[in-house]
Amino acid sequence: MTDNARVLVLNGPNLNTLGKRQPEIYGAETLADVEARCRRRAELLGLQLTFAQSNHEGELVEAIQQARESMAAIVINPAAYTHTSVAIRDALEFAELPTVEVHISNIHRREEFRHHSFVSGVADAVIAGAGTLGYELALEWVADRCGRVAREV
Repeated sequence: MTDNARVLVLNGPNLNTLGKRQPEIYGAETLADVEARCRRRAELLGLQLTFAQSNHEGELVEAIQQARESMAAIVINPAAYTHTSVAIRDALEFAELPTVEVHISNIHRREEFRHHSFVSGVADAVIAGAGTLGYELALEWVADRCGRVAREV
């Protein structure tokens, strides 16, 4: 991995409503807050982030496909598409990049339909239930996997 390795942090549908939608489950932080946290952590780890969110499955698939040529790893919170999207799963498989699946809530303690993930089968690591800290933990995993050491954490 080169200096300032690029990592795609990709967020699925409804994550643009963080801080407003079900704060008892997802917390009070906004997606902008999460992005700021990730950027601070990435800087310490020597990673460069591309941070994106879409409510549209095709846009997420295209971002994953493009990452194959330009990114070193993917951190993805596919949100509701976790449980429904074979297309996202297939795009991640095609990308052939280290991938961390992140969920703010513990999907296994929620409704039965949320227990199955199409993404987990192609992800290298899964972080669920750690709140928005899960994104930072995913970046730590990427840095560790790629032989990077935090300058100061």
